[in-house]
Amino acid sequence: MSVLFPKVQKPREWDYRPIYYDQDKEARKDKRLARLHHGSFREEHEKNMSEMRRRKPSRLVFWLAVLIMLLFAFYYLM
Repeated sequence: MSVLFPKVQKPREWDYRPIYYDQDKEARKDKRLARLHHGSFREEHEKNMSEMRRRKPSRLVFWLAVLIMLLFAFYYLM
């Protein structure tokens, strides 16, 4: 701490911005909420899960190929 210039916290400033009604913003919000219908989260989840199931075998083949290359490298290098 400084003796000559002590550190004093400034008081909080008043930051007030009034909220006005924006008709365009409300229309955008209603449009976005209309897209979210009952069950949409379930549909998205099922779509993501089917995509993951489709990607899983290719990932498995990749890791098997890496494992085989590592075993091959260790066998011939050591």
